[in-house]
Amino acid sequence: MCGITGIIAFNETSKKWFDFLPDSLRTLFNRGPDSSGIFKDGRIMFGHARLSIIDTSEVANQPMTIDNGRFTIIYNGEVFNFPELKKELLQRGVTFFSNSDTEVILQLYRLEGEKFLSRLNGFFALAIYDKSQQSVFIARDRMGIKPLVYYHDQNVFLFASELKALMTYPLLKEMDPVSMRQYFQLTYIPAPHTIYKNIFKLEPGHQMIIQSGKVVTKKWYSLPYSHSEFFESASINYEQSQKKLVDLLDSSVKRRLIADVPLGAFLSGGIDSSVVVALASQHTSKLNTFSIGFTDDPFFDETHYAELVAKKFNTNHTVYKLNQSDLLESAMESLDYIDEPFADSSAIAVNALSKQTRRHVTVALSGDGADELFGGYNKHYGEYMVRNGGPRVGLMKMFSPLLKLFPSSRNSAIGNKIRQAKKFATVASLNDHERYWHLASFLDGKSVEELFMTRSFGTELSERKNYFLQHLKHSNGGSMENMNRFFYTDVQMMLPNDMLAKVDMMSMRNSLEVRVPFLDYTVVEFAFTLPLNFKIDRMARKKILQDAFRNVLPDELYHRPKQGFEVPLLRWFRNDLKNLILDDLLSEKFINSQGIFEYGEIDKYKKRLFSNNPGDVATHIWTLVVFQSWWKNYFGK
Repeated sequence: MCGITGIIAFNETSKKWFDFLPDSLRTLFNRGPDSSGIFKDGRIMFGHARLSIIDTSEVANQPMTIDNGRFTIIYNGEVFNFPELKKELLQRGVTFFSNSDTEVILQLYRLEGEKFLSRLNGFFALAIYDKSQQSVFIARDRMGIKPLVYYHDQNVFLFASELKALMTYPLLKEMDPVSMRQYFQLTYIPAPHTIYKNIFKLEPGHQMIIQSGKVVTKKWYSLPYSHSEFFESASINYEQSQKKLVDLLDSSVKRRLIADVPLGAFLSGGIDSSVVVALASQHTSKLNTFSIGFTDDPFFDETHYAELVAKKFNTNHTVYKLNQSDLLESAMESLDYIDEPFADSSAIAVNALSKQTRRHVTVALSGDGADELFGGYNKHYGEYMVRNGGPRVGLMKMFSPLLKLFPSSRNSAIGNKIRQAKKFATVASLNDHERYWHLASFLDGKSVEELFMTRSFGTELSERKNYFLQHLKHSNGGSMENMNRFFYTDVQMMLPNDMLAKVDMMSMRNSLEVRVPFLDYTVVEFAFTLPLNFKIDRMARKKILQDAFRNVLPDELYHRPKQGFEVPLLRWFRNDLKNLILDDLLSEKFINSQGIFEYGEIDKYKKRLFSNNPGDVATHIWTLVVFQSWWKNYFGK
């Protein structure tokens, strides 16, 4: 796991940009604290910061060059099937000077060109320079686990693992008003866009070739399906499917245990991380596992369940109990590290967990991805009930005005149930497109527009929204089987841009590599051959995953409510962070000085925050706080 940055100058004058690359590289040292290197040839300059995982010797450092200087690579990620690929290449007469996966990738590209990507099983963002062709090949992994951002104009092409690495160059920093609105609606900005008008994210499964001043982008991987045969697998035997799922996950976990440094696993006490730990413990003795709990907020604490799993599989388990002070420190660290607005508040907990885990290991396995593949979120159950809820849907619509009278909050079991009921009653009347967007959003479009002083970006917003929802356009109304497209859209939009971005950002802040066995492409592709009733019904979410491991995991895990990885925002804002909101980031003076927001609208949120019916306002306040903190760091100076 590493950080990469690079420059391709399209003319001699633009080589002056080379002066800024060392500073760009320094911003990535959290991602790669073990070594760093710079490569320069003609109009090409690469920088690499290394976190040593496989072959920790100096010969495996990057940038790495082979074939008498023809090919040079910088690479962030891991390819887990590299031993098999290396064995094949040895049989083809290739000689190696290292035991790294980096050299295997580069040799494979030398022999097979861009087609080599389909051979890789892992996660990555990479750039390969071909000196003889004067070209640079860039690619991102299938699922978008590893990030890559880029900028280009008629003179230069810049790329890096993080936006902050591009901010060291003398670029015009102009905020994208459409991205701003999507951020306030979703709490993140989906690829290919960033918060800046002129900087973009390479989308998952995409590649680029930069040659002779031209940039050609294309998709190299699509999750396979056809509209006419999408999920028509009713004849698949459920028991056989469970066995195949277990086999695929076991192989995926086993592949991800390869490392030349200490390795462990996150263990939340939920089904997903428990499955990973159960499988990993079969292939390694005394697996290290790590959990965090909240001493001041038992509603958010899951460590009891994690300890049950750790005991069952005899892991070397460590629990970190965090108090309010610990969490606030993690929140401030997270705010300082982000380089574009990102307001998924569970990033605070991921940062705290990564920070503690890194004290013991360099690599950790996680259970991310299972919810998106198998229908594990509350919104998935809500969608299922809208499509198959019968008379109850009508009753919820009828009682929607009454529900609005009840106080709701994320910070208590009853308040959260009321909050969910209100949301269900709202979405029950919407069509597929609008229902998905509403369930994926934290603030509706009208409320977002009212935040801003300038408006009228409706057409661009609609175009982006339609792009992200394109896989729902073939959905046939209430067809149950087509609900799988709902999961598919999650995998395309929310998974890489929110869930995976969060884990990459916070783990890399702490120089920790996190591997996600559920997102091995063999597991993902299998999940999307399963019919809907294998995944979700009235009684269960992630049905096949739960049933496949029912005889393996502790019974207690099957008799508990699903708990998100959240933090107690409402309490913070009413107490510890009250002055930050009232007197600093959301103060009338600061808001008016920016010339971005209508202070009257923000004042409404502040008043609701201290009312008896806060609802989701803590999330909205956090979204504003994150934006304001980011703006101060990148524009206020």
